[in-house]
Amino acid sequence: MITALNIAAAILTIGFGLFGFLAPAWTATSLDLAPTTSNMGLSEMRASVGGLFVVTGVAVLWLNNPMAYGMLGVVYAGAALGRFVSVVLDNPPLAKALTFGGIELVLALWLILANINKSA
Repeated sequence: MITALNIAAAILTIGFGLFGFLAPAWTATSLDLAPTTSNMGLSEMRASVGGLFVVTGVAVLWLNNPMAYGMLGVVYAGAALGRFVSVVLDNPPLAKALTFGGIELVLALWLILANINKSA
């Protein structure tokens, strides 16, 4: 069960990343980000929202180690922390921010609690 949920979380991570990697304009619009006078924003979407998540998910699947899955959880914990700090400080659209933050928090809790300090 743990293995199946770990793999599902890694595949979900790759899926999230593919949106940013292959459809950065759509992803930016979904995140309420607006273009400026250059395409640097699209580059940032492909890099930080796309490629980073795709490669991290692939690496976790390749390593197939509880600590790798746990570290993916730490990545999601950082994302959730940033999201919830933003809710307090930035006043983003609450439903959208809480939805994304909730998904990140659930993934973080699962991946950390199920995998940290487990042997390979």
